[in-house]
Amino acid sequence: MNVGLTGGIACGKSTVSRMLETRGARIVDADRIARDVVQPGQPALLDIRETFGDDVIGADGFLDRKRLGSIVFGDETARKKLEAITHPRIRAEIARRMEEWNATEPGSLVVVDIPLLFESKLDKLYAFEDILVVYVPRAVQLARLMARDGLSREDAERRIDAQMPIEEKRKLADVVIDNSGSPEETERQVEAYFSRKTGSA
Repeated sequence: MNVGLTGGIACGKSTVSRMLETRGARIVDADRIARDVVQPGQPALLDIRETFGDDVIGADGFLDRKRLGSIVFGDETARKKLEAITHPRIRAEIARRMEEWNATEPGSLVVVDIPLLFESKLDKLYAFEDILVVYVPRAVQLARLMARDGLSREDAERRIDAQMPIEEKRKLADVVIDNSGSPEETERQVEAYFSRKTGSA
């Protein structure tokens, strides 16, 4: 059974993902896959080199993310070229891993962790039984992001504003995990959800 997991920046999605994993859920991590598809020797990296030049590849043969970021940041045409290279491969690999878990462990809960699930319309692409949104109010999100990354209020607000508002994501959720309280309160919600879906008491 496949579920999508998302949230806003600094809302605690990774924490909830870990809690589910420790209970036996199989995690398909979109961010990790995004890194995997551009490893040396992967077709995507060859296409990136061909499109953006040798400068975006470091001396070690790995993608120079900072250099590539400086090219695509603020340049929509360049960003779209990069997305055309990486997105189809990321989506195909997510689907492949979901199918693999569903085939080898048909009773398991397969959690697909995608930060920009709604923004990239991936909620419509995969057959999710539920979409879980990890939620904290914006004020908490802002305070946590500033503390976590050492950002000014202005920089933190800019990062939050680059995503769909957390209140909108909350409305689109099938299940909301409220992470604004203590870790124990979050754990209780995760436990209740996992038990309900897997029939484990």
